[in-house]
Amino acid sequence: MSDDPETARQIEELAADDRPLLVLDVDDVVLEFIRPFPRYLKSRGFGLTLASFRLTGNIAEMASGRLIEQAEVTALLGDFFDAQADWQSITDGAAEALASLGQRAEIVLLTAMPHKHRAVRRAHLDVLGMNYPLLTTEMAKGPAIAKLRGAKGRPVAFVDDQPSNLLSARSSVVDAHLFHLKADNTLRAFLPPTPDDIISVDNWREAAPRIAGALGL
Repeated sequence: MSDDPETARQIEELAADDRPLLVLDVDDVVLEFIRPFPRYLKSRGFGLTLASFRLTGNIAEMASGRLIEQAEVTALLGDFFDAQADWQSITDGAAEALASLGQRAEIVLLTAMPHKHRAVRRAHLDVLGMNYPLLTTEMAKGPAIAKLRGAKGRPVAFVDDQPSNLLSARSSVVDAHLFHLKADNTLRAFLPPTPDDIISVDNWREAAPRIAGALGL
């Protein structure tokens, strides 16, 4: 898997830190996504039917019933991210958990989104008091996590709602502590069981002590 050069550039800007590392996905881990996104779609004349764990094939134009194609889904997602400050709030328990964990760990947010949305997301997170460093990537997350960790082999934990991102992290950082957390657990029904080395947690109250234990905090 190759690195995203823009993500690498963003990592280079971070101050050196040798504390245990906690890397967090943003959508449906730190910020609500799958609850506000259908409301946003409705405001644009579209409906989301969660019949599988993907957006493409599940979004229809309400007037015609036409299922929209990947390019249209991507465009709607881009519009949503431009307007995210109006729609996305902090997931339940995240602020308190991160405030506690951040006393002894380096926390970095790693979001899979086009780099052009980074400034809007950064501003929104700041307004919400989530002042942790934000990295965007348009490629696999694993190489970015390995680069973030650095050469010293400090403990690493990674939290994401997408199994594919957790598997990417595992392939790049074999000893990373991996946590599968979803803001809305009803979507778990669409996913296969997580592998034994990925810890499924239902919410931040459950996740925080387990992450602290994994990182030795």
